[in-house]
Amino acid sequence: MKSTNYELQPSPAASRLAFGPESTALDVVQGIDLNGRSALVTGASSGIGVETARALATAGASVTLAVRDVAAGARTAEDIRSSTGNDAVRVTHLDLADLATVRALAGEWSGPLHILVNNAGIMHTPELRTAAGWEMQFAVNHLGHFALATALHPALAAAGDARIVAVSSSGHGSSGIRFDDLFFERDVYDSGLAYGQSKTANVLFALEATRRWARDGITAAALMPGGIWTNLQRHWDPEVLAEMKRRYPGKSPAQGAATSVFVATRAVLGVGTLGYYEDCRAASVVPAIVDGIHGVLPHALDPHAARRLWEVSTELVASV
Repeated sequence: MKSTNYELQPSPAASRLAFGPESTALDVVQGIDLNGRSALVTGASSGIGVETARALATAGASVTLAVRDVAAGARTAEDIRSSTGNDAVRVTHLDLADLATVRALAGEWSGPLHILVNNAGIMHTPELRTAAGWEMQFAVNHLGHFALATALHPALAAAGDARIVAVSSSGHGSSGIRFDDLFFERDVYDSGLAYGQSKTANVLFALEATRRWARDGITAAALMPGGIWTNLQRHWDPEVLAEMKRRYPGKSPAQGAATSVFVATRAVLGVGTLGYYEDCRAASVVPAIVDGIHGVLPHALDPHAARRLWEVSTELVASV
């Protein structure tokens, strides 16, 4: 049964708010009532994951922080409980590179899941591989989240109107899906291409999840949070990072989380919608990323690639 107090569209008061690049996650949830709703946020012990979880908790949701470092997650949960007055914030272990932890989380989940935020991610890492031999960025950013969403499908379907939020990046512009060499087993490893491929995969996943699962009341969309300087860039060359910070001051984590929360609570999702957001609005389809940040490329919206990726991902996840 669908709850009547979950406002997917802005309330009369909130509709007067203009959301944009300066908006924060707390701005977005003004007027939203998530009491009785459950949310799961991956990577919620740092960066925009914290502020995404905080905003959902502020709106009354029961929020689970799915994190690798449970101690850090516990500190974050206590901070969120203290700042929001919402005691329904808990922590669970999740290592997206280890599908045993993904399956354990899904197996322990009880009740419907209304909002799944696939937020965790890694960026431009040195060449690393999982125990299965998968390239680490594709494994964590895409395959782990794919396995999590598919394992939680019964809980999402039980919600009746669930949403999946896939945190992508303008980095998707650097690569489509390398179907003939997903894990750089043939070609020389390139961290930028590996990251770009994984972020394209996030968009294609959201597209195909909506196509397959809309009949179950499940919709999904991907997003670019904006230029935000967090621990995500720890693998960058220090001089390059310093120069980029000088040229692009970027958003705060609270501003970066705004689009995630917008997709989770306000965006109009479903079959036939664009499915990629930035600055709390649908992005434009562009031939090249604008200013390194804006727009979505056609290769990330290709329905044939989306179906093929789903099939390949299903086979890979089932093999481990």
